[in-house]
Amino acid sequence: MGAPKRQVRYRRRLRSRIILSYLLLGFGLTLALAFTTNWARGRVENQLVEDLMNRNLDESWARFVQSGGREPEVPVQQLKAFYYTPDKFDELRMHRPEWYALGDGIHNVTAVEEDGSKSYYKLGVRKTPQAWFFLAYDMSQSARGEKQFNNALIGVVIVFTGLSLLVGWWAASRVMSPVSDLAQRLRRSGTSSDPDALSPHFPQDEVGELAKALDDYAARLTEVVQRDREFNADVSHELRTPLAVIRGAVELMMARPDVDERTLTRLQRIHRAQQQCTDLIGALLLLSRNERAQGACDVARVAQQQLESHRAQLGGKPVDLRLEGEAGVNLDVPDSALAVALGNLIGNAVKYTPSGEVVVRVHRDAVEVIDSGPGLSAEDAANLFTRGYRGSHAGQSQGGGIGLSIVRRLCVLYGWEVQVRPGVDRGVVATLRFSPAGSIG
Repeated sequence: MGAPKRQVRYRRRLRSRIILSYLLLGFGLTLALAFTTNWARGRVENQLVEDLMNRNLDESWARFVQSGGREPEVPVQQLKAFYYTPDKFDELRMHRPEWYALGDGIHNVTAVEEDGSKSYYKLGVRKTPQAWFFLAYDMSQSARGEKQFNNALIGVVIVFTGLSLLVGWWAASRVMSPVSDLAQRLRRSGTSSDPDALSPHFPQDEVGELAKALDDYAARLTEVVQRDREFNADVSHELRTPLAVIRGAVELMMARPDVDERTLTRLQRIHRAQQQCTDLIGALLLLSRNERAQGACDVARVAQQQLESHRAQLGGKPVDLRLEGEAGVNLDVPDSALAVALGNLIGNAVKYTPSGEVVVRVHRDAVEVIDSGPGLSAEDAANLFTRGYRGSHAGQSQGGGIGLSIVRRLCVLYGWEVQVRPGVDRGVVATLRFSPAGSIG
């Protein structure tokens, strides 16, 4: 079982963010400007109309007083003037009840015409004991003009929002061009063991500072990798010599005819331990160099060697180790790589199986290690290949929890797949599946 999927959080590209920022800025500013302009136009127009109506009301009252209450000639501008003396108040209440109820001031009135259309006008009212004055200012034309003006403002908002989008697109392209160039150069430099410096290709700006920081980081990283490779190569070289000496000495002692059975068993154990160290050193050196070494590896033979090695380490546990499956399956890899991978899988199966059996089954494209141990919990299945993780059944057993991590890294290197799942009834089934490209037989 693999690790649980992490929820991928969506992130907008920086280029899209810049374009969206310009778009929202242009739309917001244009909309605010249009709203403010329309509000100011309406306020100024309303103030002018009300001032005009108030002046005409004052003039009508002055003419009425000068005429001594007679029907004077009332000069009005763009208005319709009406005035009613007390003897006509009842007539006003019958024909224009909405006017009759209004108090002094300027009022907005909506009227329905005979053809069903609506008209809008402002009505100025001045009520005195001698007469009531009414001035009507037709706002229909103004309403049509306001509608046209609003349509024009909508067009302005759309046009300037489109211009903001174009400006944002252009600005984002200009701003992100050096960043995209830096990313492409960094991507190309990742394919070279000796990458070129990035900072000479950029001016002394923020992107240039970023390129310089990346150059410094690449230099430090290259130095660390180089030291790591040299250390691994030195350790591999220095350890191979004493291991070869140990192997030669053990083989000479095993070849002596006077060696008793107990001593021979111990010498064979030393010989197997030396071979395991040699295989592990070879596998770790491959991982440190990240290179696929070639070879002619017989899967069944390596599996049998690992079973024999772990059979000697059972310590009296009633566990049966056996090999099943096909013979003649070969891989184009060194014996050491497969020996380390299979050895860790078999070693875990033997370690956590107190009694029963461990079966290694060889298929044409895979190897299965099946045990009859206590099984696998969900937590173990999720973290089994994490470096340093020790399963819930580890108890007081030795080990730092890095064996299966090495197996996973070898699988990544050679394109293999490793899977550990619970068995049908109990136990664990570990499957090491090979890539078709790595098989030679």
